[in-house]
Amino acid sequence: TGEIKGHYLNATAGTCEEMIKRAVFARELGVPIVMHDYLTGGFTANTSLAHYCRDNGLLLHIHRAMHAVIDRQKN
Repeated sequence: TGEIKGHYLNATAGTCEEMIKRAVFARELGVPIVMHDYLTGGFTANTSLAHYCRDNGLLLHIHRAMHAVIDRQKN
């Protein structure tokens, strides 16, 4: 169809150092957008990644995958 597809590389990791490594790798690949799950990664990790992305011309998509688990109806 000629339709252009894209995806976000998930930079969420167990440590901030690993998360930044993933963002660096995404940038080296030429990926314009990285994703971070703020509920599993945490607020400090989110801030660190946001600063890296802003300083390096990347867009940051904040995902909330765990949000549905926390807020789902119990019935």
